[in-house]
Amino acid sequence: MALVLDLLRTAGAEGISRLELAERTGLTPQAVSKITARLRADGLAAEAGRRASTGGKPRTVLRLVPEAGHAVGLHLDRDELRAVLVDLTGAVVGEERTSLDLGAGPEAVVDAVAREAGALTGRVAMGGGVSGGRGTDALLGIGVALPGPLDHARGVLHRVTGFPEWDGFPLRDALARRLGVPVVVDKDTNAAALGLAVAGTGGSFAYLYLGTGLGAGLVIGGTVHRGARTGAGEFGHQVVQLDGPPCGCGNRGCVEALCLAAVARGEADEAARVLGTAAGNLVALLDIDLVLLGGRTITAAPDAFVTGVTAVLDERARRVGETAVPVRIASDGVAEGAAQLVLAPLFGRADG
Repeated sequence: MALVLDLLRTAGAEGISRLELAERTGLTPQAVSKITARLRADGLAAEAGRRASTGGKPRTVLRLVPEAGHAVGLHLDRDELRAVLVDLTGAVVGEERTSLDLGAGPEAVVDAVAREAGALTGRVAMGGGVSGGRGTDALLGIGVALPGPLDHARGVLHRVTGFPEWDGFPLRDALARRLGVPVVVDKDTNAAALGLAVAGTGGSFAYLYLGTGLGAGLVIGGTVHRGARTGAGEFGHQVVQLDGPPCGCGNRGCVEALCLAAVARGEADEAARVLGTAAGNLVALLDIDLVLLGGRTITAAPDAFVTGVTAVLDERARRVGETAVPVRIASDGVAEGAAQLVLAPLFGRADG
């Protein structure tokens, strides 16, 4: 069913016929008919007219019903909360933004998250739901993205840099109890990387996020790589200067500390050079196809960061005789990616 749903989603408003669904999935026409009948009964699919065929009667085409389900995506940054409500296609249909103090502690943050999420989920209830009016049944769940490290599988935070009071807090379960819907928790960088992959960024790439902290989301072969303990991507805490300045994680000379210090001095070019050095380590280690840059610090000076990181990677490529890995700015869709933590499995993306 997930594969059929995904084909309906990618077909868009024009829709797709049952015969085409059978050809693309390898399922029998009878199986496709059963699946699409169930999807129509659940309000997830609807007829989108008829299409002329090369022979015989015109084919009925089906489309996904975007408003049949919704997900909320939450981005908890160290000083800001952004919440979006998206439909089944991932299109944003509602948004809330407010200041947030992650250092205020779990109880205060959970209260703030519940308020913002409640404001958005109320819109689903007022607008009706799946099958024309089951209200909040149309809310499939809430995805939460925030700085790591954390345990994605259990939804438990570890010692977030600068906020030791979060260590061991079961954020997923606390929010699920408070909001009464399924909750998925992941690192902000993983959520953003998932959103980019779902939107069509293919191959293997790294999404480097520099805001109030620095992290990476890794997509290997089209799938988000979280590691055996779901802790992969702690990019900002690789040590590149043994006698460097102290970092909030307890080490010295971390990329994050060096980058943020350069930014604080107004030296975006130096921050980009440091970021490029760390990105070069990542390229050498994982042999990725693309480096994407995001985060408010980067979007404040995008040309400086793209130029600086590109220069370092180009020099590395010349030294080793390889083709340079391209560097591009990516949209800061962390909240949208958080919503995909809920939606992606519905469409067969197991890495949601």
